[in-house]
Amino acid sequence: MAAAMQLAQVACCNGHAMALPQLRQTRMISHSASVARSAALRPAQPQRACQRAMRSSVAMRSAAVAEAPAASAANDDDEEDNAARPVFPFTAIVGQEQMKLALLLNIIDPKIGGVMVMGDRGTGKSTTVRALTDLLPKIQVVAGDPFNSDPVDQESMSDDVRQRVRAGEQLEVKATRINMVDLPLGATEDRVCGTIDIEKALTEGVKAFEPGLLAKANRGVLYVDEVNLLDDGLVDVVLDSAASGINTVEREGVSIAHPAKFVMIGSGNPTEGELRPQLLDRFGLSVDVSTLQNMEQRVQLVLDRMAYEQDPDKFCASVEADQQALRERLVSATERLPSVQVSREVRLQISEICSLLDVDGIRGDMVVNRAARALVAFEGRTDVTIDDVARVIALCLNHRMRKDPLDPIDNGTKVVLAFRRVTNPKAVKQEEEQQKEAEKEKGAKPAPKKAGAWGGLPGR
Repeated sequence: MAAAMQLAQVACCNGHAMALPQLRQTRMISHSASVARSAALRPAQPQRACQRAMRSSVAMRSAAVAEAPAASAANDDDEEDNAARPVFPFTAIVGQEQMKLALLLNIIDPKIGGVMVMGDRGTGKSTTVRALTDLLPKIQVVAGDPFNSDPVDQESMSDDVRQRVRAGEQLEVKATRINMVDLPLGATEDRVCGTIDIEKALTEGVKAFEPGLLAKANRGVLYVDEVNLLDDGLVDVVLDSAASGINTVEREGVSIAHPAKFVMIGSGNPTEGELRPQLLDRFGLSVDVSTLQNMEQRVQLVLDRMAYEQDPDKFCASVEADQQALRERLVSATERLPSVQVSREVRLQISEICSLLDVDGIRGDMVVNRAARALVAFEGRTDVTIDDVARVIALCLNHRMRKDPLDPIDNGTKVVLAFRRVTNPKAVKQEEEQQKEAEKEKGAKPAPKKAGAWGGLPGR
């Protein structure tokens, strides 16, 4: 019996010993399967977490965008202007009188059509243009409207504001300074024209329009530095808006048209490339600037620039009285502009000059009339004379004439000669007769021979 019981215990122990490895193997297999399942599920978890994070970040950005207009509306416009770094004062710029006059005339009458400034490097083109920021007057706009809609003029209203006006809604109006929008050379067409609002599409599932730079420049100034290097695609977009005053966007299921009336100012270096003729004709005035040659002016400009860079606030405060006087003068000129008159005789002389110079179209005639009226308003008068036309006609017609590379006379001189021929034909005729007589006398008298020069064949 004892032997049988020992034998049974041994068999039982052997069975447990044999079952233990099988149990361990089964547990290892199940553990491996669970690891594999968790490994298979693990990549999906970061994706879901990433998606949740993206949705939350988009929601936060949307909330920030929604709160931004309210926060900006609460701030005072003067505090925003003071927070920005002051630009170099316009009245502290030495020389370049033609360029400064052309810019001021466009502030008085934006319908002139802008300014194109071409010249060498370091002649103060960009500095002078950006100095206008401190002189631009304030305008009335509809609060919260991204297109700077005019609360009165329906042509300068967006569709949304126009519908609200027709519905009899009382619009909230605020005064803001005219915008100066920089158009960088590397800007994309979507950024310039506007495109679909991605945030609203993701968060709300609706198609909404995100305004571009042209919307921001409406009723303001659009500045293009190095305009002759602007991409052809952007040139076409700007040309279309400048011609019609409306920016039309058709993309990604979004169809919208909004006002885009702006004063276009461009600057560049002619040695870096020519400007397309289509864009050239869209500028109302054209100015060619060169390096200052007056030593006193050069020294004064260097000293002023160094003082500005050392302490901009102190330097701007030193000329603030002149800046304020110029602002008030511009406001008075803008109010006086509708009362300025141009006589029929002066209008006929302007058209005769344009015809004599073979200027294409009548845009040149219109710009000369407007520039002369703006100049008279700026000087505090109400009647345009032919002398006023003489001061602005070269700015208006220089870039509208056909260029002949073999012609030794530049376009500016041609404009001056045509102006004198129309306004004072007797003096021009006398000068031409005197010049012909001088040429005849010069041809009749033999030219003096130089020492050692050949005297011809003997007997002749």
